[in-house]
Amino acid sequence: MQPAIDASDGELARAVVARAPGASDAAESELYRRFAPRVRLYGLRHLRDEESARDLAQQVMLLMIEKLRRGDVRDPDQIASFVLGTSRTMAIAARRTAARRERLREAFLAPGAFAAPDAGATLDLDRLEHCLAQLGDRERSVVLLTFYAESSAAAAGADLGVSEGNVRVIRHRALAKLRACVLAERQAS
Repeated sequence: MQPAIDASDGELARAVVARAPGASDAAESELYRRFAPRVRLYGLRHLRDEESARDLAQQVMLLMIEKLRRGDVRDPDQIASFVLGTSRTMAIAARRTAARRERLREAFLAPGAFAAPDAGATLDLDRLEHCLAQLGDRERSVVLLTFYAESSAAAAGADLGVSEGNVRVIRHRALAKLRACVLAERQAS
């Protein structure tokens, strides 16, 4: 094969498919160098956001290299068409996903859905500590791992030896107990 810079797109793609030692890595790098800026510009034009355009470029380049390595590209000489078609498909999917998220946000997060705390509201740490002490060990551990250590349900489950779904149930019940305890003490004072 010719040096990577002088090779055509098709030659580079075939080198990746052939998995030629040394040449394959150089061919992948050169294909990335050639196509990533084009895909980023395509994404910028169609997604109108620099971060989204960069994400698109990374996703398309990764998919292209994976498909070439597996030999899933029908005609390596048409790799430019493959990259453009993949860019178009992924950009459409990204716009569709963004629109779907926006519709959900508008439907479920209506303005004023969350009330701001009262100006005089304070956090009573003693009350909260007392209510946390009223929880069982496992419930308290789940609450602390979730909110203090910022662990995901899966990570908390792995730490405690319970399933991710069980962590969510324990957390839900523990928060209900905490809420009841804090409100009961607030009303008593």
